[in-house]
Amino acid sequence: MGFWQRCLINALVFLATAGFFPDALHVANVPTAFLAAIVLGLLNMSVKPILFVLSLPITVVTLGIFYLIINGLMLELTSVVMGGLFQFSSFTSAFMIAIVLSIVNLIITDHLS
Repeated sequence: MGFWQRCLINALVFLATAGFFPDALHVANVPTAFLAAIVLGLLNMSVKPILFVLSLPITVVTLGIFYLIINGLMLELTSVVMGGLFQFSSFTSAFMIAIVLSIVNLIITDHLS
């Protein structure tokens, strides 16, 4: 799946989760969701591999569960870059949305392959 397709899917997931859980995620508007998806994609390409390598021992010990925490951290970092237009109420919210985002991306990627 291409970068732009994944960004579109992530933006739709951001909008849907912000609609279903307005207390957990604040997205100002549709262009903000798409921009946040692009920022998340760029962070996943640049910062996430470094975090993955640094946290590999704890990821192995936790049988991969720590990888979800890295995904939550990537969403929080996206929130910091985006400022007040894209915010999570807590890290727990970012962690739960990271799980939803991972499941949706897994299903869509499996379906499109």
